[in-house]
Amino acid sequence: MKGNTVSTESQALKNRLLKNQKKLKTYLTKNNIEAYRLYNKDIPEYPYLIDIYGSKAVIYEQGKKLGDEDQPKRQQHQEDIEQALLEVMSIPLSLQYFKIREKQKGNEQYRPLDPRSNDFFPVNEPPFKFLVNLERYLDTGLFLDHRPLRQFLLQNCQNKKVLNLFCYTGSLSVAAAVGGGFVTSIDMSRTYLDWAHENFLLNNIDVKNHRFYQADVTKELLVRKEDNETFDVILLDPPSFSNSKRMEEDLDIERDHPLLIRDCMNLLNDGGTLYFSTNKRKFELHTIITEKYKVKEISQWTIPQDFHQTNIHRAFSIQKQ
Repeated sequence: MKGNTVSTESQALKNRLLKNQKKLKTYLTKNNIEAYRLYNKDIPEYPYLIDIYGSKAVIYEQGKKLGDEDQPKRQQHQEDIEQALLEVMSIPLSLQYFKIREKQKGNEQYRPLDPRSNDFFPVNEPPFKFLVNLERYLDTGLFLDHRPLRQFLLQNCQNKKVLNLFCYTGSLSVAAAVGGGFVTSIDMSRTYLDWAHENFLLNNIDVKNHRFYQADVTKELLVRKEDNETFDVILLDPPSFSNSKRMEEDLDIERDHPLLIRDCMNLLNDGGTLYFSTNKRKFELHTIITEKYKVKEISQWTIPQDFHQTNIHRAFSIQKQ
């Protein structure tokens, strides 16, 4: 009976991958998208995320932390997923990367899993290309759920001064720059700023028209204010929590977002917009923000269709009253 149960579950997984791929086919083909989410914990027995990057796949294990007694189940799940991806997507086992996404502290998700991996390769998201690495870190260098926002920036940044805070590998910066904006990108990580710089070069962007700063964002906002610098568009997508050694104090977005947003709004030109997003589950904007500024939730249109029926992030446009 146990063998039959496993076989039934495995077939259900294959069927779901086929269904999801068929549902997304027109969208992916029309837009020539190579990096997308194929599976999002659709079946309770398989609490995993499966992201496709061209001819490769990243599989994240989700849910509660498994103990030693759960290892046989984990092994069976992995074998089922490997076989399903091979049969449905023609992705061989050697190009499938399994990762465990457990509750972490601080910047653990940014620590190298395999610091020796230099397997960077580009993926298409027309008109952009972005470098990803599926082995080095827990995350790949590209947040797939921000695809609609990148397309929006492409159309709405012509001749605008853009500030991208916590810029990571600069995909939003690239979108704004290709759209004709003059972009300042700030992050605490030299590694990610270098990665962002490479993404600019990959997209044939003249980097002389743009700026990259390694800095503590919370401090840099105050520096920009002292210099009387202003921007037309500000992008704020901070980590939910950070205790980087480069910061004097830790950052808790639920606690600190009112001050962070206030400091951003101090740099915003009249008529400009702050786009704020967070992956913090059950996040709610503080009333001090909703009462002081013109706030509109834009989560619905900023979540792409391959993240079907998920609340992968919450996003807001914020303007001065």
